[in-house]
Amino acid sequence: MSAKEYNFDGLVGPTHNYAGLSSGNVASMRNREAVSNPRQAALQGLDKMLALADRGVPQGVLPPLARPNLALLRQLGFGGEDAAVVARAAREEPRLLAAAYSASAMWTANAATVSPSADTTDGRVHFTPANLYAKLHRAQEHADTARSLRAVFGNSQRFAVHDALPAGGAFGDEGAANHTRFATAHGSPGVELFVYGRSEFDAAVAAPRVHAARQTVEASRAVARLHGLHEARVVYVQQNPAAIDAGVFHNDVIAVGNLDTLLYHEDAFADEAAAMDRLASACAEVGVTLRPVRIARGQMSVDDAVASYLFNSQLLARGDGRMLLVVPQECREHERVSRVLDELVASGGPIAEVQSFDLRQSMRNGGGPACLRLRVVLTEAERAALRGRVLMTAELHRDLSDWVRRHYRDRLAAEDLADPRLIGEVRAALAELQQILELPGLYPQAG
Repeated sequence: MSAKEYNFDGLVGPTHNYAGLSSGNVASMRNREAVSNPRQAALQGLDKMLALADRGVPQGVLPPLARPNLALLRQLGFGGEDAAVVARAAREEPRLLAAAYSASAMWTANAATVSPSADTTDGRVHFTPANLYAKLHRAQEHADTARSLRAVFGNSQRFAVHDALPAGGAFGDEGAANHTRFATAHGSPGVELFVYGRSEFDAAVAAPRVHAARQTVEASRAVARLHGLHEARVVYVQQNPAAIDAGVFHNDVIAVGNLDTLLYHEDAFADEAAAMDRLASACAEVGVTLRPVRIARGQMSVDDAVASYLFNSQLLARGDGRMLLVVPQECREHERVSRVLDELVASGGPIAEVQSFDLRQSMRNGGGPACLRLRVVLTEAERAALRGRVLMTAELHRDLSDWVRRHYRDRLAAEDLADPRLIGEVRAALAELQQILELPGLYPQAG
């Protein structure tokens, strides 16, 4: 069945800030408590969406979650009116206030794992919101994420939006950041690759020593069961523990795939040869001749990959069957990485073109182009079943950009989170956003 892959980018929220809450994420920790620019962050993301849409890449937008999460702070013992809750949290537990204000839902690669209807036994598109159990500022997201996904993908005949997996060490789930799909065409049955960092129950699975692995194999298997995937078309591969310790907190920081192509670093997986053999064998069963593009450590180190976010790029199919690689501008400013990009294009392999974008606001918080998008394969009937005004056009880009310029601050420092006026500013912005996106009731508190 004919289908297209839609990249649904997260719209950066008005509380975008650099709290440095994500240990294991080198960029996030390096820029802790730096001054952010929420307005610029949102506009950079919107400009990337429009540029790709103009190139014929189907592009959607997912709304930010409502912040601050005052319900979280009240659950943790901060009572009173909204301003009093914020003031006390700022005074006594500023890190908790930062978590409540986190705009990390902009990383929609972590929003959910998505399986297209071509892969599922009931013929629906399945979504499982990630529980993001490993970090407080992200673990609070999944209920609101499910609500947002159900607002857009609410047609139960076409879509199934599950609840997140149970919280707990056995089922740490980080969503599509550890998931890749391979197929001859987006609408054809495919192979789904799940990459995990550890096992709760299998002591033979080596764990990293410095940073905790966030994705468990048990969670990956549970998602595959929920989605009704065919066992022979699912591959589970362990991430290299040493790479996790070097700052590769998700697989999409060291590998990216699309259709028949996998771009990866030789240190991405715990057992590279076995992983590639299993993946190639499963792909062959659905008619895919896997085209692996391997970056050797002699070409660039894992540290180079983490510093530049080369692999946290979008690998997009062009009309001629070759690939466009969308990278952050930092890749072109890194001598070794830029040389690798030129070599990839000159080699005549599957990657024909590289396009860079200035996404510095998001890069400084620990995510590049791939982090910002959730890939959703849709048939024409499924696309027609979407709710709201969420597919990117020049008109939607204009309306959202105007909204951002009117409502977002151009400076947000750690101490600004204690400003009670910020609560009202954000609620007013979200009340208008749900009208622009034609998703009434998305933000109950915003009116």
